[in-house]
Amino acid sequence: MNWLDPKPFLRGVAWLDDGRPVRADPADLARLPWDTAERSALPIGVRLEFTAEGAQSVELRYRASVPRETDALRALAHCFALWQGGRCVSETITEPAEEAVITIPLPTGSDAPFTIHPPQAQSPVIRGLRGVGGSLTPAPRQPRWLVHGDSITEGWWSTRPAHSWPATTGRLLGLDTVNLGYAGTARGELPIAEQLSDLPADVITLAFGTNCWTGIPFSAPLLYETTRAFLTLVRQGHPDTPLLLVSPVLRPGAEQRPNRLGATLAELRTAMEQAVRDRMDGGSGRSGGAPGSAASSRLGDKRLALLPGRDLIGPGQLADGVHPDDEGHAVIAAAVAEALRTKLL
Repeated sequence: MNWLDPKPFLRGVAWLDDGRPVRADPADLARLPWDTAERSALPIGVRLEFTAEGAQSVELRYRASVPRETDALRALAHCFALWQGGRCVSETITEPAEEAVITIPLPTGSDAPFTIHPPQAQSPVIRGLRGVGGSLTPAPRQPRWLVHGDSITEGWWSTRPAHSWPATTGRLLGLDTVNLGYAGTARGELPIAEQLSDLPADVITLAFGTNCWTGIPFSAPLLYETTRAFLTLVRQGHPDTPLLLVSPVLRPGAEQRPNRLGATLAELRTAMEQAVRDRMDGGSGRSGGAPGSAASSRLGDKRLALLPGRDLIGPGQLADGVHPDDEGHAVIAAAVAEALRTKLL
């Protein structure tokens, strides 16, 4: 059996760098903060989708980075999760190896496409795949959904890559989720907005802001103007693409605590939401968030929607006071899916 080129089977891919999926434009890394560039090298959300005819299993040939023997991550196994029809069929686990072939059994009796979620932390690169006992065909393409955000969007504290809220929302709506979440960053970096503007997309969601409270502190007026500029740049490439902004979810330790520029997360969230509302209704930008701000550069944006994040999840759905647990990710996914379905799609 010959190995098949994985490229036609890959989904969730924004860019390829010498055949390796990456999540920022490799020709434009110099303009990005180092933490954004670093996180973009991880293949978050990248997966394989295919249909199988007569195949009892699928073999994957892949390469992955393996931590040193002394590294605590050395014991972290490689887990390949097989999904079909919105449910996890099986998980195949193998010991870490720089290059390996793994065999994943396939169930019989269903024509629905399969999805394989590879491990993410070791930056695996799929080199080839093939069906055992039958043939594999790339699954039909779905509408492309770009999702930009921070560690919550990246899926932190979800127990599996497929449990993150972007992955779950994509399954609910039948979208090809392209996860552009960058842990520790996503502070409204304008080069990222330009890159989003240049990427093909059928739907876009922005979900950043919590890292503007800490790390690099923002004032409310600064975040208002940053949000407005970010939206303007994205709209230059996607003037009519459905675009949903999700403001920061609950972060109890930051809600009423001022950062070094005197802004609480509640105030930053209000500023972001006001920037979106001003653009949606063509307001002057002087009604809140940033007194004296100029009017939106594109008035009356009817393909833009806002999902306020404050009340999406409660304290009991936070794993560490910042990041949702699996239940929290599922709740966010359902809310985002409903917002996209009712307001934009």
